[in-house]
Amino acid sequence: MLLGYQTNSLQNHRLADALRLLAEHGYRSVAITPDTCHLDPERTSDAELDAVARLLRELDLVPVMETGARFLLDPRQKHEPTLMTVEAAARARRLEFYGRVAAMGARLGARVVSFWTGIDRSPGPGSFERVVAGVRATCERIRAAGLVPSLEPEPGMAVATVADWHRVRAALGAEAPRLTLDIGHLYAEWEGDPAAVVAASVPHLAQVHLEDMRRGVHEHLLPGTGEVDFAGVLSALENGAYAGPVCFELSRSSHQAPTAVGICRELWQRCVGPSRR
Repeated sequence: MLLGYQTNSLQNHRLADALRLLAEHGYRSVAITPDTCHLDPERTSDAELDAVARLLRELDLVPVMETGARFLLDPRQKHEPTLMTVEAAARARRLEFYGRVAAMGARLGARVVSFWTGIDRSPGPGSFERVVAGVRATCERIRAAGLVPSLEPEPGMAVATVADWHRVRAALGAEAPRLTLDIGHLYAEWEGDPAAVVAASVPHLAQVHLEDMRRGVHEHLLPGTGEVDFAGVLSALENGAYAGPVCFELSRSSHQAPTAVGICRELWQRCVGPSRR
């Protein structure tokens, strides 16, 4: 497994400084969220992407791409528009964003793009069909750029649980995305023993997010301030031979990022061992 960290948790750092901070602490991977503060998709040139790609190689950091920028597409509504938005033109903007992130990822040397469906604000008989169509279209965009699409169940969204992800997988068959599993979400959306859910999910994983969380509450917390059994879930990943990135996501902790980066590394060393081996 590769110890990783998310740039959405380093929003008060310039991207190059953030990457160097992670490398200094022994991180092996970085989950990059193109956003207003880092690699704005509308303003970042190919030359700038190439410079970041060189730095990633120099620092030996494996990039994965994330798409959770809060107000990038709509400055007034968090995460909107989404794959679940009723208006076709708005959904197209989300798809264009996913395609752009995939193209950026290809230039940066990433292999995976994580995405989610969005909240279903107009639930009805056609909701699941909208989920399937949106996920299928997203997968096509990401695969066209040569990357692997990976769908993240997100509390409160149309695909909120691992069980929801399996329903989408069954509907799409060979076109289905891989799974991005946020360990904390297994506490916010309880589906049974999280370590058991992790163990059963390993064959489908392309990316893993990690943070502390309390049962029934979707709030990303510093390790040691919630209820996550880090030793148990990390052992389940290791025992299942998961070898990809495990990226801490502390999106509300950018103001204390150097401290948080160190806390997460120390937790990893206790549970897994040295991060560079």
